[in-house]
Amino acid sequence: MILSDKDIKRYLRQGKIRITPYDEKEQLKTIGVDLKLGSTFKVFKVTHKAYVDLSEDNYEPDTETVEIPKGGSFVLHPDEFVLGITQEHVELPNDIMAHIDGRSSLGRLGIGAHSTAGHVDPGYKGRLTLEISNIGKLPISILPGMRFCCLIFETLSSPVEKVYRGKYFGTEAPTPSQISREFRKK
Repeated sequence: MILSDKDIKRYLRQGKIRITPYDEKEQLKTIGVDLKLGSTFKVFKVTHKAYVDLSEDNYEPDTETVEIPKGGSFVLHPDEFVLGITQEHVELPNDIMAHIDGRSSLGRLGIGAHSTAGHVDPGYKGRLTLEISNIGKLPISILPGMRFCCLIFETLSSPVEKVYRGKYFGTEAPTPSQISREFRKK
């Protein structure tokens, strides 16, 4: 069941869900909490490789970390894909999951907040890496600190037995794919 604003407020007051920093007046919506864009981005570099080999030991995409100074902006070009991060640190209990949903106002400009990994596992703690893309025709300036996505919470039928402690647990910076860990030779 998706949590309403009433339940979200109660769970935040009880500390069952934790979001820091958080401003109820600005961020609480009818069925979610708006999260703000952080100031750190991972930009993918063009590489000389013909393809990405996911089975390559310790593969990590070639990226450049870009830190936007206070008051600055990040220009996202058409067909560009970058990783961003939320300003907020999120903590979920083992009986609630969340979905990252793009904001309609940004979607109407061609900006996506996630491409496929839109769920947050029960037990997750950390800032959320955003999979940001511009499918529009014009470059768009995005601003650290702007409301960028909405986190929608859903209760589970029962608490999970296996609380999330995966490869993205505790993220504090935009984190590229760690899928090569799944292929490492034992």
